Amino acid sequence: MSDSLLGLDEPPQPAKAEAYRVLARKYRPQTFSELIGQDAMVQTLGNAIKRDRLAHAFLLTGVRGVGKTSTARLIAKALNCIGPDGQGGPTIDPCGVCEPCRAIAEGRHIDVIEMDAASHTGVDDVREIIEASRYAAVSARYKIYIIDEVHMLSKSAFNALLKTLEEPPSHVKFLFATTEVNKVPVTVLSRCQRFDLRRIPAETLAAHFTRVVEAEGVDAEPEALGLIARAAEGSARDGLSILDQAIAHAGLEGGGVRAEAVRQMLGLSDRGAIRALFGLLLAGDAPGALKALRGQYDLGVDPQAVLRTLLETVHGVTLAKLGSTPGAGQSAEELAALAEWTSLSFPVLHRLWQLLLRGHDEVAKAALPIEACEMALLRVIHASQLPDPGELARQIASGAVQVSAPAAAAAAPAAAPAAPEAPAAGPSLPASMAELVAHLEANRRILLAQQVRDYLRPVRFEGSEMDYGVSRAMPEEFERELGAALRESTGVNWRLKCVEDATALTLREEQAANDAAERDAVLASPMVAAAMQAFPDAELIGWTKTGS
Repeated sequence: MSDSLLGLDEPPQPAKAEAYRVLARKYRPQTFSELIGQDAMVQTLGNAIKRDRLAHAFLLTGVRGVGKTSTARLIAKALNCIGPDGQGGPTIDPCGVCEPCRAIAEGRHIDVIEMDAASHTGVDDVREIIEASRYAAVSARYKIYIIDEVHMLSKSAFNALLKTLEEPPSHVKFLFATTEVNKVPVTVLSRCQRFDLRRIPAETLAAHFTRVVEAEGVDAEPEALGLIARAAEGSARDGLSILDQAIAHAGLEGGGVRAEAVRQMLGLSDRGAIRALFGLLLAGDAPGALKALRGQYDLGVDPQAVLRTLLETVHGVTLAKLGSTPGAGQSAEELAALAEWTSLSFPVLHRLWQLLLRGHDEVAKAALPIEACEMALLRVIHASQLPDPGELARQIASGAVQVSAPAAAAAAPAAAPAAPEAPAAGPSLPASMAELVAHLEANRRILLAQQVRDYLRPVRFEGSEMDYGVSRAMPEEFERELGAALRESTGVNWRLKCVEDATALTLREEQAANDAAERDAVLASPMVAAAMQAFPDAELIGWTKTGS
């Protein structure tokens, strides 16, 4: 038989290439030392394992991508590791080479059951867990149930789990993971040892990404990795996914991972252009600011992203003014610009923040986003040209600002006409319109008191005789009801007479005149007048009486 028939003369076949694994899976932590940003939790678990004080149920909560499921698998490894020699016990540093460690890492261990509660929400799924938990582990030290997104379980499923969760068999451990802990019933929370996994700081993520690109043999700018770390918003998985995309993008252009390419990929505005725009806003250059905004818009940058980056700039200036440590990914040019703007006062920075934040919200809801963004920037420019209220008050107090009050306000307000003095009357009879109103109110004649205050013009008071005018037509029965009320309260028959052409003010008109005079006096004061001149659109909506 020839070699050709036996296939001996065929060239060797190349080995099948291993399927590519995305960075988020390839660099999933395999030991607690590789778990970044969760030092407090690792220390607590380590002490619990050393002292054999292990809870029967753990609840891991936090935002997506901080390591909840990875931590659950590490705990499963730590509890079931037997060491390279097969004689080890629970440890915070699982060996990773024994059969339980390798089987758990590969997701094939028969005693470590992972379940996605999003697709197994019913009570029947939980009943299966309860029934299986009665039997001892097949080959591991503990039978471990990892339930991801546990908040998705139905109410009946949670209720079915409660008894087993409170008193599970000694060989069973429950590990729950969730991003929405507020949806987990408090009866479940009270039966678990809870760990809140923190968002991973951007600096920590940037350092982690540096190690990843070194391991991958990829050149990357520190600023680019800082941008990715900030875009990840505390999530290692999100950051590694973005980094994967950035490496693929860089592979097409052959220049490594560059900050400019990352900005374009993420749709971020150019921070250098935004710093220039911020400088134009502070300088009050409206045409230049609008031109710079349109330039960013023409490049495809969303107007809301421009305002968001301006907000980040204001926040960065404030932190620099406080002397905080620079964040990850900040370039030397950005640090120099922030240092230059630290001369801005805190009130100015707070005002800029509020104006930009308001503009950001308006653009998010606007039918015309770019136009709304332009109006928001013009509002910021207008506000930047106004003096700081606190500084203005200090200048006025020191006499540095001289204000000439308007002639109408400078003139002393005319005194309101006083009611004609009435001859002395008996102590039980009211002798003026004000006393009459007080007398009626004291006798619970509230409607009559209101009509006297608002519509009667005093003319003459003599004992139990009163002449009055009216500011409007009164009901026919008014004079009869007023006389009857006064006769009942004073024991005297009153003579009431309505006269024509009364010129005195009613009590209501007199009060309004006094209020207007006091308002004019407030507006005429130097400090208020200076403030009104500095802020033309301001309005006096109230003031406090300080006495004579």
